[in-house]
Amino acid sequence: MSAVNDTKFQFAVFLLAGLTEQEDMHLWISIPFCFMYVISIVGNLVILFTIKTEPSLHEPMYIFLSMLAVTELGISIATIPTILGIYLFNSREISLNACFAQLFFIHSLQCFESAVLLLMAFDRFIAICNPLRYASIITLPRIPKMGLVFVLRGMVIVFPLPLFLKRFQYCRTNVLSHSYCLFQDVMKMACSDISANSIYGLLAKLLIMGLDSLLILLSYIMILKTVLSVASSKECLRALNTCISHLCAVLLFYIPEIGLSVIHRFGKGSSPLLQVFLGYFSLLVPPLINPIVYSLKSKHLCAKIIRVFIK
Repeated sequence: MSAVNDTKFQFAVFLLAGLTEQEDMHLWISIPFCFMYVISIVGNLVILFTIKTEPSLHEPMYIFLSMLAVTELGISIATIPTILGIYLFNSREISLNACFAQLFFIHSLQCFESAVLLLMAFDRFIAICNPLRYASIITLPRIPKMGLVFVLRGMVIVFPLPLFLKRFQYCRTNVLSHSYCLFQDVMKMACSDISANSIYGLLAKLLIMGLDSLLILLSYIMILKTVLSVASSKECLRALNTCISHLCAVLLFYIPEIGLSVIHRFGKGSSPLLQVFLGYFSLLVPPLINPIVYSLKSKHLCAKIIRVFIK
């Protein structure tokens, strides 16, 4: 496929990348992706269905978990189809408009996932550091309002990204680095000056994920300080045990995201295979692992899941 002709912008396509160009390997590679897709969808739907049908789970902690499950369902639905299209049907082409729409949903959902992780950290912070005021601060009517604020925050900040990309003319190679569209990846294909848009993308990342991760870190510092001041080691471990699932979700989300952002902006000589693996890990592993971790670590949730599905 030749490079995109900037005089025929509306007919241009990008080519999505896979792990290998050998088509005879694609079917075998598609098998783990299919399993990941099915487990991610089923796992998050089970979480949502259980929380919805069990009145005892209509508590802030589980409402936040259901918000996380909805976000991860959205990320799986936005990314896996193009990945499977490559490995099952060798369908690598994606139109510019479809690409811009996909990156908008991916980045918006990532922003909201970051916000949900922040809200969950705030929930744990209040529950451990100020338990007497927990019921008055974290109330069920406030949770949808907080969620709406963060949804609007993400959409307002991410919405300009596809508009910036539509203004560009693409005269360089049209082969992307991933099996889906990301802003940093598509932006590098433009033959226009992208410095201002690169700065905006970096500021948006810092304003959302950078700020959220900093606040999560501060909340855990305060939690650790409070827990260490507890006289009983048993109570200390019990308090920390309530944070393990959330901490796993935070690490699974932020570490690959930070690594991928650094590689895209500063790692010009980095391995393309490393970019692809980090990209897959950042978008596919959290929706797969988080439902399993939360179900296993929360005995109450696990018992309710068993009660709902195994009667």
